[in-house]
Amino acid sequence: MFRMNVSIPLSLKAKLDAERRHGTTASGLIRHLLEQHFKGKTAA
Repeated sequence: MFRMNVSIPLSLKAKLDAERRHGTTASGLIRHLLEQHFKGKTAA
């Protein structure tokens, strides 16, 4: 795995914190969103 740091506004951090209370980690959510974004796209 590759680790990276991302800066986000406090408003998004609050939303991530709310998701964590439901059992979703920030890393898991971001990984899922990236996989969905790149699904079906071919590498350049």
